[in-house]
Amino acid sequence: MPKKINIKGVIIPNDYKWFYDWFGMDCTCPKDVETAINEAKGEDLEVFVNSPGGVISVGSEIYTILRSYKGDVKIYIVGEACSAASVIAMARYCEMSPTALMMVHCVWTRGSGNHSDFEHIAETLRTADEALATAYMSKTGMSKEEVLSMMENETWLTAEQAKEKGLINAIMFEEQEPLLFVASSFALPTVEQMDKVKKMIKEPDQPGDDNGSKGEPALLIQTAKHKLNLLKLKGELNG
Repeated sequence: MPKKINIKGVIIPNDYKWFYDWFGMDCTCPKDVETAINEAKGEDLEVFVNSPGGVISVGSEIYTILRSYKGDVKIYIVGEACSAASVIAMARYCEMSPTALMMVHCVWTRGSGNHSDFEHIAETLRTADEALATAYMSKTGMSKEEVLSMMENETWLTAEQAKEKGLINAIMFEEQEPLLFVASSFALPTVEQMDKVKKMIKEPDQPGDDNGSKGEPALLIQTAKHKLNLLKLKGELNG
């Protein structure tokens, strides 16, 4: 049976984990994934993602961990895969719930300083964007220009749109047969029918002798009658 890994909540560095755990907030750090992989011992992995993103370098680390794993890995986006989480989803085979969302955007940060400092920050951010673009390019076959344009515009995608762009391999449940709802033939049992079943349950199968024993032939006959009555009642319910 595949080992399950949850990538839920914000993507954070290892040394922030205690803080989020203390407040009971969902989060994922590289150590969480490494621990689960070590426990898997080479078995297949199923990774379930529902994350708004977080620290991009941490997302890159988790992406690399999953990409390097020797066993089979299947990623399932069950809620959202935004920002750093969308990079993680590029690591291996990926399916997306039809109700889920994916978002890709450029790297952002906060800074302070003079104009030279901000020019340097801008150049660093552009370099980081190009580095992350390689994950989307590798998955989809899109050009660098196409991917960077998608990131620049903070693109939100449905499962169908993500599949069209090659960001995911499949949409969950799309190969299943449609559910059939046959409401017209359904009805709850009537009070009379329920009372009849209660009476059958309370009735003894066969009166016992003085010692409480039951004759085997008589017991078989009584049991057969009991089953026949239940079958008749079942027919009434289904009719």
